[in-house]
Amino acid sequence: MGDSGIDYYKILEVDPSATEQQIRFAYKRAALKSHPDRVPATSPERASREETFKRVNEAYYALSDPTRRREYDNERLRRQRQQKAQPPPFSPGPETDSFSFASDQFGSIFEEMLREEGMFEQDGMDGGARPTGRFWSIVGGLSGGALGFIVANFPGALAGAVAGNRLGAVRDARGKSVYEVFQALPREDKAKLLSELAARVLRSAVSS
Repeated sequence: MGDSGIDYYKILEVDPSATEQQIRFAYKRAALKSHPDRVPATSPERASREETFKRVNEAYYALSDPTRRREYDNERLRRQRQQKAQPPPFSPGPETDSFSFASDQFGSIFEEMLREEGMFEQDGMDGGARPTGRFWSIVGGLSGGALGFIVANFPGALAGAVAGNRLGAVRDARGKSVYEVFQALPREDKAKLLSELAARVLRSAVSS
């Protein structure tokens, strides 16, 4: 459940007057920065990152929808006017307490970011999507992890031509999202891709 004392705008580092587009960009930046896969599974940071990642997704869930944002803003104003009183806590939805929900929510934005950076494309044959060569070049080209993923999942992924240190576009299984392909990668490759994507998002912010 949402905590009435949490400032979602502060979590996303945006002004309360931020536009929908600014909130969306702030979420991309915060989610990439806090994603648990940026650190090893055994890292002491892992637990705190998962909690921060859930908070970031909870904030985006509340602020990305006009109705939920209006409800949250009303509660926020009441808290400011009645500091001693405790209004009923705003709740963006029970599912936002789940890390799996946070991951699923991030998945759709993740695919959007990959598409914007030319890392995945629509497949005209069946309406699905597939990672491009750029996607695989970022996660290590012919690294053992990427190659192991392809070999282990050959029935569900057809490897394209290999040129130099880059893997060709890899066709994911029918119906499998690009985010599912990402989740199946070794952790080191996921961290590499997330770091590169974060750098690209920040570069686009500076240039815009």
